[in-house]
Amino acid sequence: MRIFFLCWLMTFIVAATVVAQDRDGRFFPYQYEDYTLTNGFKSILMPIKGSGLVAYYTVVRTGSRDEWEPGRSGFAHFFEHMMFRGTDKYSSTEYSRLMSEMGADANAYTSDDITCYYMVIPSARLETAMDVESDRFQNLSYQEGPFRTEAGAVYGEYRKNIANPFVVANEKMMETAFDRHTYQHTTMGFERDIKNMPNMFDYSKTFFNRYYRPENCVLLLVGDFDATAVKPMIESYYGNWEKGYVPPQITPEPFQTEERRVEVAYSGRTLPLVWIGYKADAFDPSDKIMVAGHLLSDLAFGENSDIYKKLVIREQKVEFIAGDFDFQRDPKLYDVYSRVKQEEDIAYVIEEIDYTAETFKRDLVSEEELENLKKRSRYSYLMGLDTPNHVASGLARIIALTGSIEAVDLLYSTMATITPEDIREAAQRYLQKERRTVLTLKGERS
Repeated sequence: MRIFFLCWLMTFIVAATVVAQDRDGRFFPYQYEDYTLTNGFKSILMPIKGSGLVAYYTVVRTGSRDEWEPGRSGFAHFFEHMMFRGTDKYSSTEYSRLMSEMGADANAYTSDDITCYYMVIPSARLETAMDVESDRFQNLSYQEGPFRTEAGAVYGEYRKNIANPFVVANEKMMETAFDRHTYQHTTMGFERDIKNMPNMFDYSKTFFNRYYRPENCVLLLVGDFDATAVKPMIESYYGNWEKGYVPPQITPEPFQTEERRVEVAYSGRTLPLVWIGYKADAFDPSDKIMVAGHLLSDLAFGENSDIYKKLVIREQKVEFIAGDFDFQRDPKLYDVYSRVKQEEDIAYVIEEIDYTAETFKRDLVSEEELENLKKRSRYSYLMGLDTPNHVASGLARIIALTGSIEAVDLLYSTMATITPEDIREAAQRYLQKERRTVLTLKGERS
């Protein structure tokens, strides 16, 4: 009952705040402040009273994108594992004991542009959590034996994941679509690099020392705490963290001028996959056409789109079709993908995708349809801010991309200005055949 009430209370606060947004010009409903130490370590403090909980997120602005040295992909994900190996002060066993004692929900994840460590704790245990977290970020300690063991476990995870046809398709799509940029490898890395990882003990230390530095990490605290009382704690636990961030040397991807095609033979039973990746732009919430492209993915390929109604519902040629224009730190892909029921329909599905692209490049969407989508987008985002953890998890990626959360207001203020003409221009900019990679995956026949 208490959990239900707290969720209801958070939702009520968000809904009530929406009414006030037009008065102060802000979209994001909660107040927050930035607090930065002299060593460059930034904290974003967002007190939300009443839950008795604090979401404690440490955003490392490094992901697989930053693995620019040949033969050394996969280390961002690897450190997601190693960071739970302990320090001289808190062993891995002691860390686990403390998390259990606090009733903490603690975990981590890695993707292209971020490695994020998070926990949800009772407010009364905030200083204990800060002691433990600050210690492992500054004093992570491991020997070659445990390093090799964890590297072997990472390769085991890779082998498990590669049994999934979507993982196989994603790996081949990135490798085909990119020639120079580090987005060429997936978050887990190239298999050859992962296999060799147990021999990279010395290199692992340099990776940690370059990227796990105060200037490259942001602490996000959301929940039931007093910001005035927390600031001296942050100074005490993080103030002596030495600077030393070394930016990666990433080579920009050359401009693509010809369509690329690749067929993947999957060694297992699966329905065929069609995946088209158009070259896209980096995240820029002030760029109207980029923001329009984000809306275009739903208008053209979402569950209310004409192609979805035709291929999924009426003709039942595919299990699903979807578009995805994700936000990335560097230009990546505008994806359209589908799982096809019959192999002989692959060409037909691609033709329908092409027809849809040409339609949006030529015709204007209705203002009513566009306005309804913008309203749904705003409402969905705001209603997702119903717990401290949901608030923090929704902000982590924006922090990784920009270093702050101001981009949320800018994104939705830009979205409010998008017109049908902007949607058409986005289709013309992104849905270009000569700037795309077309992947088809087929499984073994029975």
